[in-house]
Amino acid sequence: MTEKLLRIGELSRRVGVSVELLRAWERRYGLLTPERTRGGFRLYGEEDVDRVLSMRANLDRGVAAAEAARLVVEHDPGPPDTAMAEASAALAAALDSFDDAGAHAAFDRLLSTFTVDVVLEEAVLPYFRELGERWRRSEISVGHEHFASNLVRGRLLGLSRGWDRGVGPRALLACVEGEQHDLPLLVFGLLLRSHGWRISYLGASTPISSVVAAAQSLEPSAIVLSGTVSGAFGDIAPRKLHEVARLSTLFLAGAAADAQLTRRARASYLDDDLVAAARGLRARLV
Repeated sequence: MTEKLLRIGELSRRVGVSVELLRAWERRYGLLTPERTRGGFRLYGEEDVDRVLSMRANLDRGVAAAEAARLVVEHDPGPPDTAMAEASAALAAALDSFDDAGAHAAFDRLLSTFTVDVVLEEAVLPYFRELGERWRRSEISVGHEHFASNLVRGRLLGLSRGWDRGVGPRALLACVEGEQHDLPLLVFGLLLRSHGWRISYLGASTPISSVVAAAQSLEPSAIVLSGTVSGAFGDIAPRKLHEVARLSTLFLAGAAADAQLTRRARASYLDDDLVAAARGLRARLV
């Protein structure tokens, strides 16, 4: 099947980087390798999308632009499956042993080799799924869960810097009042950002009145309310959710949401599979 090639405007929307900056990166650093039509128009492929996303990941880590581009253009991580397996195993081992420096080093290695969405999908999410299973089997302590969650949450907050910039649609994300577990919502926001969305993040335990005020100001394309603890949505009157749903397309997420609740709220339910949910939201609204 022939690869679909993109004009630079479509590439810009896909990756959340302005056309002017894409052209500058191509001109200064050779980051992009477009084909040309007979009329002279540049056309970009999926490898260009991956390079720009890797460039953005490096910049988000605080790497200077020239060095960030060099890492993308010149870095050869070896067989991707082996590199991912080794780095993921190193991250898991460090988190399990309360090794702060080792965990940060493993995270740095992952981010220097793979895009943010790949790191989340193939390293972070699998680790926390396994961590949850081990917790249910009483194989780890509260301390293990807190150490891993707090360290990774801090890294994800660092990656979220500037995630509201760009030209894509805007998503407003919040945990319902009383819900303190915002790590899944952070992951979802970063995955959605990798699909070109701009993110406005209100975080844990957000009153509905604050969501309404933010939505009225930002006019987002989508609003996502998350609740992971059973009954998290229970204290919210349906009319309050209706008020939110009138302002934008409303999605409910997390284990506390279900089909009956989403119908009553005039909302839609987001899949617990965060990767699928991010792709699905992009497909439905873009």
